[in-house]
Amino acid sequence: MFAIILGTRPEIIKMSPIIRSCERESLDYFVLHTGQHYSYEMDRVFFEELGLPAPDFNLDVGSKSHAEQTGAIMTGVERVLLDKKPDVVLVQGDTNTVLAGTLAASKCYVRGKSPVDVAHVEAGLRSFDRTMPEEVNRIVADHLSRYLFAPTEQAREHLIHEGIPDDKIHVTGNTIVDAVFENLVLSKTRADTVKDLGLTPEGYLLVTLHRQENVDNKKRLIGILNGLTCIHEETGMPLVFPVHPRTEKMIASFQLNLKGFQMIKPVGFLEFLQLESNARLALTDSGGVQEETCILKVPCVTIRDSTERPETVTVGANIVAGFNPGSIIKAADEMMRKPRSWENPFGDGNAGNRIIQVLSQ
Repeated sequence: MFAIILGTRPEIIKMSPIIRSCERESLDYFVLHTGQHYSYEMDRVFFEELGLPAPDFNLDVGSKSHAEQTGAIMTGVERVLLDKKPDVVLVQGDTNTVLAGTLAASKCYVRGKSPVDVAHVEAGLRSFDRTMPEEVNRIVADHLSRYLFAPTEQAREHLIHEGIPDDKIHVTGNTIVDAVFENLVLSKTRADTVKDLGLTPEGYLLVTLHRQENVDNKKRLIGILNGLTCIHEETGMPLVFPVHPRTEKMIASFQLNLKGFQMIKPVGFLEFLQLESNARLALTDSGGVQEETCILKVPCVTIRDSTERPETVTVGANIVAGFNPGSIIKAADEMMRKPRSWENPFGDGNAGNRIIQVLSQ
């Protein structure tokens, strides 16, 4: 039996190809939703629009400090694992859900002899910046996992360099490619989000900001927003900004007035795919957006000092600009001039099937 543990919207998206593969193969599995970022009720639409079965378990831990959230997830996960006794626990990425799920499984002796095996989907990513909570989470998960599903050869090399045995590592591609390919066509059959927002294809810039180091620091956030406003003024294009709840809270707390932004509520994955695929440029601090825009051949500027997706930079789809306004403006100008001729480095869209094949064997 497989236990699929997830807790955030990006995890739902990236685990969806694995869930679909389990369904196609009629495998014995269950989904545990920790509710890390949002309530299950808010996430229900993601399962529904992606055509996924509802989670079997819901912890609904909500937003807490890192320690409180991790502890609450561990307690809930352990209870379910002791009851269901799965053979393998699958986690994806670098969230507190990944850390807590991995720790709980690695300490949970459901059959009295050995802990539950952990399979880490998207293993081997490194920003080499341990001030990022996500970097700590992914390193711990990798070193405690029995199965490491690396999206690229570069991710595999990181794991080998850290002393992880090669026989634990499987290069599968990234499940985000599966998810984008599977859902892009579906998204076009739904409401036309671009038209509904009064936008035209390649006539707007897409912005996402949510990382703590960017939005919780008033001076840094003001600088980023000022840089983005300058890009709007130079291009004449609106900055379409689906505002993360954390970011919205901090903008209000700092009493900031945004110029040039078309602020909208967070949208579902299908709607966001439409916004991404039709944007002239994406400006983001999200790792997932870096991947998705690379796959969709949309230029990207990363508003961070480092990235755990260096493949996007290597192929020419992305520039890591830092958070200095001048650097962001310069990077945006460079990326908008660049031809969209790069190759997708993240695989052929069959990662979910490969992962399930390895685990089934």
